[in-house]
Amino acid sequence: MYEAIRAYPDGDSTVARVAKAAAEYGFEGVIARNRGGSPAAYDSDRIANEYGIDVVEGVEIRADDPRQASGAVGNHRSSETIVAVEGGSNALNRFAVENEKVDVLARPMAGQGDVNHVIVKAATENGVRLEFDLSDVLRSAGGRRVRSIQSLRKLSELVDHYDAPYVVSAGPRSHLELRAPRELQAVGEQIGLSAEFIERGLAEWGRLAERNRRIQSESFIDPGVERGRYEEEP
Repeated sequence: MYEAIRAYPDGDSTVARVAKAAAEYGFEGVIARNRGGSPAAYDSDRIANEYGIDVVEGVEIRADDPRQASGAVGNHRSSETIVAVEGGSNALNRFAVENEKVDVLARPMAGQGDVNHVIVKAATENGVRLEFDLSDVLRSAGGRRVRSIQSLRKLSELVDHYDAPYVVSAGPRSHLELRAPRELQAVGEQIGLSAEFIERGLAEWGRLAERNRRIQSESFIDPGVERGRYEEEP
């Protein structure tokens, strides 16, 4: 299982520090998904050798509108293993799920964003993972936490209906915000998501990384392969 992290300067801890804690918690790998304007400095090979954990290069694109997001996706797709687009509006959500170069629609219900049948159906057709972000469930209270739980339940119903691809994350911004897989499974069960559902969502990050690394390797060997195509495996 993998966790998708935000590290310094986008978060409060370095990639190495978070990776060390993640290895101790039993994760196989971490996705370093800092926003495009705040890249993290790290040596993935050194971290892997020192802590025995995979570190995957990624980016999370935050944009004001689909046009800006499209340019950022084009800039990062060839260099990052995982490309996520942060939701926050219906327009950005729609853009992300209709773009096969995007791996993950992150925080689809953040801000004014919403998810409906059209969004989930498009995500299924284009292989874009919808993120179940547990950060507000873990680190907020009152009405915000209640709204987050309601949103996650709604999303789970739609994902189940369309058998849509998804990932799960606790959204840690430091090693102190990491939670072990068993803790996340327990939280999931409290809000109506099974332990198996949470496990599959955490594992999906690793599956994505493996698939994209293979595509990147094949593209390097054979320049005739279109680098932007990230179709699903049969």
